[in-house]
Amino acid sequence: MSESGVAAVVEELPHPAEAENVVYNPSEERMRELSSHLETTTEFDSPSYVSEYRSRCADRTKNAVDDAFGASDRAVFDEAFRHAREQKVICVDRRVGAHPEHTYVCRFYVTEEYARVALALCKLLEPAPESTSASAPEDGDVEPDFVTVQAPDVQHDDDVAIRVLPDEGVTAVLGSDYTGEAKKSFLRLFMYRVKQAGGLGLHAGSKRVRIRRDDENDEPTEIGQLFLGLSATGKSTLTAHGLDLEEEDEEAVMLQDDVCGLLPNGTVVGSEGRGLYVKTDGLDADEQTAMYDAVTHESAVLENVDVAEDGTVDFDSDRYTSNGRACILRDYLPSAADEIDLENVDQVFFITRNPAMPPVARLPPESAAAAFMLGESIETSAGDPSRAGESVRVVGTNPFIVGSKGEEGNRFRELVSELDVDCFVINTGYVGDPSNEVRVDDTVGVLRAVARGEVEWTEDETGMVVPVPESVPEADLSSLCVSEALNGHEERIRELRDERREYLEAFGDLDDEIKDAVY
Repeated sequence: MSESGVAAVVEELPHPAEAENVVYNPSEERMRELSSHLETTTEFDSPSYVSEYRSRCADRTKNAVDDAFGASDRAVFDEAFRHAREQKVICVDRRVGAHPEHTYVCRFYVTEEYARVALALCKLLEPAPESTSASAPEDGDVEPDFVTVQAPDVQHDDDVAIRVLPDEGVTAVLGSDYTGEAKKSFLRLFMYRVKQAGGLGLHAGSKRVRIRRDDENDEPTEIGQLFLGLSATGKSTLTAHGLDLEEEDEEAVMLQDDVCGLLPNGTVVGSEGRGLYVKTDGLDADEQTAMYDAVTHESAVLENVDVAEDGTVDFDSDRYTSNGRACILRDYLPSAADEIDLENVDQVFFITRNPAMPPVARLPPESAAAAFMLGESIETSAGDPSRAGESVRVVGTNPFIVGSKGEEGNRFRELVSELDVDCFVINTGYVGDPSNEVRVDDTVGVLRAVARGEVEWTEDETGMVVPVPESVPEADLSSLCVSEALNGHEERIRELRDERREYLEAFGDLDDEIKDAVY
């Protein structure tokens, strides 16, 4: 195919409203009907499906900006487009974003047999802007910004192949039936467009907190927060948590759960306006009541969750995978705000599960940029199931970066410096030994105190050269002190800093000030 842009791609694909082989913007009921042969109906009367692929195929994904593209890679698009022209397919038009300058129309084709993928996507993304109903326009004349063709029943060279043309806004997915490939095909390009506009796309949750501070006597202060972390590290939990605020005029609400974009003026634009794609592993009705209620609502779509023949759902089972998912609607999550854009960001939290890290540490801009580049966490079943639990470093905790990673770190430092954003790293795993677990209540107490400006900071004595809390009101962190909980902590921290510095040296275009700011 040529590289003439998305308009040329639209010409190569069947017209959604005119081609006989296309079912265009069917109702959710119709999509569920088309997928009935794959459905198990849950005890909540919601549909549940099991996919052949249960995580993203990152090792089979290439994009034309960062990877060498040859004839074989171009052939992936030809095969996908031919399939869309010749086979029965579903086509839906949705959108990512709600900001006037960052709203993009997304056209998605998928084999009709896999209408469930389109159903799930429609739970996450709002209708295309021209639509006034639950479905996009019926005439098919919407001009898409991004196009994805997913053909789970077609392989390339006997394997899965995901290929991306970022500048053209086009993605082809062959061989995989995983919903996450469809979702991220559009969010990857959303982040790329934000970066092209001078901002930075982030794999992050965004949150607005209205809270009373000691230095404010009248109205509560409004604080914008971002949480960067890999899947299954607590990003969704913390973004959606109400912080146990008790004052009537205080609140903490989630704006975005997964992907957003930081603009040069401090605004954080959201991407998914209708729903969330959440992990269900270990979902507990008592500890995560609001999330549990949304996941068990009849409007949800479950994927790779253990559902018995009689409809009984077991969120503790890993029968299919520990990466069970649910597409849930924001309407049924009380912590979700009506809007998805954050007016201004004030605080950024990097989520790690490194046992050598304290529950929280404060980072100056250069060290924050180093934390962004390090992206320290653990591998999860959402990324590479075969390595789940292993230590991992992913720049920006964002596996979907297109373009130079070093330039992303430089831009992050520039943005947080110019916007005067406070940055922190928080450990949601354990300190030293697994018995010293950082509980959700511990982290919530830290976040609440940081938002109120109540934390007293002291210079760290473990060698990490960044401030740690001397005291945190309403949070007892005495058992989570690195110097006491980590055997040989001084040597371990020295080794960790050396490892971090060596890792950052691999990014030739990363500023030296950031490389020298490891903590």
